[in-house]
Amino acid sequence: MKIIHTAPSMTAWSERLRRKGTTTIGFVPTMGALHDGHRSLIRAARLQSDALVVSIFVNPTQFAPTEDLAKYPRPIAKDRALCRAEGVDVCFEPTAQAMYPEGFQTVVTVPSIAKRWEGASRPHHFGGVAIVVTKLFGMVRPHLALFGQKDYQQAAVVKQLVKDLNLGVAIRVRPTVREQDGLAMSSRNMYLSPDKRRIAPMLFHALEAGRQMIVDGVRDVAAIEQAMRQTLKREPTIHVEYLAVCDPDSLEPLPVLAARAVILGAVRIGSIRLLDNMLVKIRGGRSRPTR
Repeated sequence: MKIIHTAPSMTAWSERLRRKGTTTIGFVPTMGALHDGHRSLIRAARLQSDALVVSIFVNPTQFAPTEDLAKYPRPIAKDRALCRAEGVDVCFEPTAQAMYPEGFQTVVTVPSIAKRWEGASRPHHFGGVAIVVTKLFGMVRPHLALFGQKDYQQAAVVKQLVKDLNLGVAIRVRPTVREQDGLAMSSRNMYLSPDKRRIAPMLFHALEAGRQMIVDGVRDVAAIEQAMRQTLKREPTIHVEYLAVCDPDSLEPLPVLAARAVILGAVRIGSIRLLDNMLVKIRGGRSRPTR
């Protein structure tokens, strides 16, 4: 496995392969602290690509001043070992200075999709996602890139970005990988104390309660959202930021269910934020979840 730190070296590597005309370059962008959810993305990308790049970059522009960038886990040796074991060709590890040199001033926004939910809770976040993804795509020059459904709104922002800017990258979203008790895998789960880890799956159970209501034929969105909140009220240490049944493309709230919906949720347990979602396809009063 090759380790690359600079944008020119990364682009030169990709361009050599692109000139051959027969090599598909796959890409999995990450912030490191890799877990089995990332492993699932890497394995899927490996099957779909002739050459595979994984980036490890803790992007400072995704963090607000009140969020502790310095504490984000950076187990680089462990991350490299996982990538090497999964047959990754290049681990791209740019520095913050290389990504955002002195004088950098460009802003990339996807205002409509990014304005709600995570965008309202973390106003800086999606602007940082949009610019770093745009830059990484320019450096890596992939044919396809894989993202996890766990960060559903982020994937929606990236898909819109690629469409609007004609970036020519196929975006593929893979299902959320979960622990045995339903908790969505996340690098931030390592922050959870044993007591917080015990109650963390309640977000999954709340979303599952909403999904089950849809399976049972309930179409009143307000009733579904209220039932999910009631599930979480059983644990007073959980603070709900949002629980919403939305259009899966626009992420606008749905007043009444139709054919498709995504259930989005975010909670805080102390200082730890947890995200999750369920995508539900409704067919003749029955639903099929994509978790």
